[in-house]
Amino acid sequence: MLFYPVKAETHEEMKNIIDKIGADPRSITWFEPKMNTRKIYAHGVDFRAAAFMKQELLTRGGDVVVHRNVIDGGIKECDIMLMGTSGELRALLLKMRAMDCWGLKELREELHKVLEAIDIKNWEYALPGGKTLCLGGRSLIMGILNVTQDSFYSASRIENENELISKAGKMLEDGADILDIGGESTRPGSVPVGAEDERKRLIPSIRALRREFPDAVISADTLKPEIALSAAEAGADIINDVGSDPAMGDAALKTGLPLIVTHTLPCPERSDVVGSVMSSLSERLKALREKGVKKLIADPGIGFGKYGNDNMKLLKSTGSLRSFGLPILVGHSRKRFLDIEDKGKKIAPEPEDRLSGTLAVSALLASSLGHVEIIRAHDVLENVRAVRTAEILAAQ
Repeated sequence: MLFYPVKAETHEEMKNIIDKIGADPRSITWFEPKMNTRKIYAHGVDFRAAAFMKQELLTRGGDVVVHRNVIDGGIKECDIMLMGTSGELRALLLKMRAMDCWGLKELREELHKVLEAIDIKNWEYALPGGKTLCLGGRSLIMGILNVTQDSFYSASRIENENELISKAGKMLEDGADILDIGGESTRPGSVPVGAEDERKRLIPSIRALRREFPDAVISADTLKPEIALSAAEAGADIINDVGSDPAMGDAALKTGLPLIVTHTLPCPERSDVVGSVMSSLSERLKALREKGVKKLIADPGIGFGKYGNDNMKLLKSTGSLRSFGLPILVGHSRKRFLDIEDKGKKIAPEPEDRLSGTLAVSALLASSLGHVEIIRAHDVLENVRAVRTAEILAAQ
């Protein structure tokens, strides 16, 4: 069972959720006045538990969107969306403690977890050398450094150490909070790189960055646990896991470094992309936590195995990841989904055309789309300016 917050702030967004759950379309009249409350989604709830929670939350001023056949038992389970203030939802929790039938015990445990998680606003992760990664205030900018000639954006490719030092120095001068360096491309259709080839590219580069910029926060972008271990020895502060190898948890435990967990598995076409990503990430994070990994950062994996407008839907739903109680990183910079259509014409067919789209998304991510903690970008100066402006506007 997984509860997570969802976005439903307009008539169309509420209508889509009502249709998805299978509620009576006419019920939107009663739900719309409560759209400014917290909205928590759950999948596959027993119909009796759904009816119980609806009646109990209604008496407290909230409501629950349920399938139209819950009332007559014509459906055995359904998705639900709870709507209520924090006080109303916590009052429901107290009532749920009186009953364990119909899966209510598991439901109240998960609801309690998500209510606690979404109230977490700040994180402090200890890094090597006495540094601390503070997350939860302004959005941090992570600058992308690629020591591979296979990166999808040609301007990000770095050929030698001198160029690496020069680019990294400029990024730090422009306001980068983190330097993220990778030696293997993850673009669609890229050729996998062997561990030794990646090691030869990445490890000397991390050593060079650490030598030149001793106070910088350096992230190692890799999908191989053995490379993550070597990167930590070379001076990396963060492991940016862009794969799904369970052994990466062991590497995080051994090094003690924060681990960025990225959703990279393909989402079935025409699926509920938010539900799919939430379910997959939830399983991985649970396994990592059970293993003892505590310094975690969640990344929804924009551009990894997502179809059509799925990336846009996922960006609008970054707030759902708050149910994990973790800082959020989003990497959308110059990716293909930004090649949107306007008046029947694609407006950004090449990565070089996508700076404007990148900045638009970055500004929203720093303000109205969940205020994510880390934004991963190729163009540091431009993103810093866009993000800081959006944050100032949001604070007015």
